[in-house]
Amino acid sequence: MNKREGEGCPRKNADTGQDRDANTNPSSPVIAAFKVFQQELDTKHDKYERLVKISRDVTIESKRTIFLLHRVTSVPDPEDVLNEADVKLDGVRQKIGQIAEELRGEDIHQFHRAFTPGIQEYVEAISFLHYIRHRSLISLEEINARLVFMRAEKGAAEALPLGAQVLTFHVTPSDYLLGVADLTGELMRMCISSVGNGDIDTPFQLSQFLRQIHDGFSYIGNTGPYEVSKKLHTLRQSLGKVEDACYTLRVRGSEIPKHMLADVFSSRTTLIDPEEGVV
Repeated sequence: MNKREGEGCPRKNADTGQDRDANTNPSSPVIAAFKVFQQELDTKHDKYERLVKISRDVTIESKRTIFLLHRVTSVPDPEDVLNEADVKLDGVRQKIGQIAEELRGEDIHQFHRAFTPGIQEYVEAISFLHYIRHRSLISLEEINARLVFMRAEKGAAEALPLGAQVLTFHVTPSDYLLGVADLTGELMRMCISSVGNGDIDTPFQLSQFLRQIHDGFSYIGNTGPYEVSKKLHTLRQSLGKVEDACYTLRVRGSEIPKHMLADVFSSRTTLIDPEEGVV
């Protein structure tokens, strides 16, 4: 029984009958162009993976800083905690400097998805520290002003000042908004911890501050990034829990012992219309 044509046999050129692979010219301009494309894509892929790893480190260290900052409600000297948080955030900024180094001469939008989770977490951490110190929201300009790095130019000796180059990393407005949206959850936890430690004033300060943030996000509406509208529902939940805590303090504060207030707030749920999460 004869095999069908082409089955088990090398593919041949229909006109000449020669093998296609054997007929490929390595010096062909088309082949040379595709080799350049392959090298370029491999380089971009490797850079993307490096940015993902750096972003993961930024996320981990930023989360550790946030956990550390939650101790300010329970330690006798909060300034020690804040100073330690400053040191940790300095280390995070050095990691962001590595991101700026990788993005030197590149289009940031091609790699934005690789490092945006870490940048959002950093914004959340630094804005949390800023609020604890100043009771205000840090601006995007203040964040970017701290992300200026000195790096040696490629091919220049690092010991020579003349071989230094200033690198800047700019947090995008969308990453800033998403980080601030996540901040509201940490402020809600800070409110519950403060009440548990007998601090009655902080919940009312947080309630007013969260209301201002909520009003700001309401102005954005559908004009902002899609992720912002998704996080607005969580923001409203955090605000509702803080306002519920303030209501309980004002109306029933004298009835409930201070050491039991935190348990009362943690066990109560805020009823929010699910449709409010859609803007």
